[in-house]
Amino acid sequence: MKILFYTILFFISATSYSLAQTTIRANQALDKKDNWTQKDLIEPSALAAIINNPKTAQPKIFNIGVVDNIKGAINLGGVSEKENLLKLNNALSKLPKNTFVVVYCGCCPFERCPNIRPAVNMLKTKGFTNGKLLNLPTNLKQNWIEKGYPMAAK
Repeated sequence: MKILFYTILFFISATSYSLAQTTIRANQALDKKDNWTQKDLIEPSALAAIINNPKTAQPKIFNIGVVDNIKGAINLGGVSEKENLLKLNNALSKLPKNTFVVVYCGCCPFERCPNIRPAVNMLKTKGFTNGKLLNLPTNLKQNWIEKGYPMAAK
């Protein structure tokens, strides 16, 4: 019975999410299915400090999910949808490869998010040398909003 349960659970997981990963913590190794490394992440506190300092060069921030915008973010919609991935492609095509770019979703934990892998893959494929994934391992609410980090005005 246990084997049947785990087989069904695996099948559901495999069909619902094309790629899975583990939640990233500072002291945790990245799962081999992730297409980013620790150096590809930016911590929420670091990005919030940059956004809150008007004397600091501001990154291009892309909301690649279906969540609220953090301050300065451009909302492209969930890039698991082809039309929104094309929007990201078009936006990145207009930028120099050394632009400080941050992508984030925050709809759900990293291991279930359908949007972060296509976005990180695009940053790497297009050759961005300063592309970052905002480290929201749980979700935007817990890892950003509840900490009082800046959100866009509604």
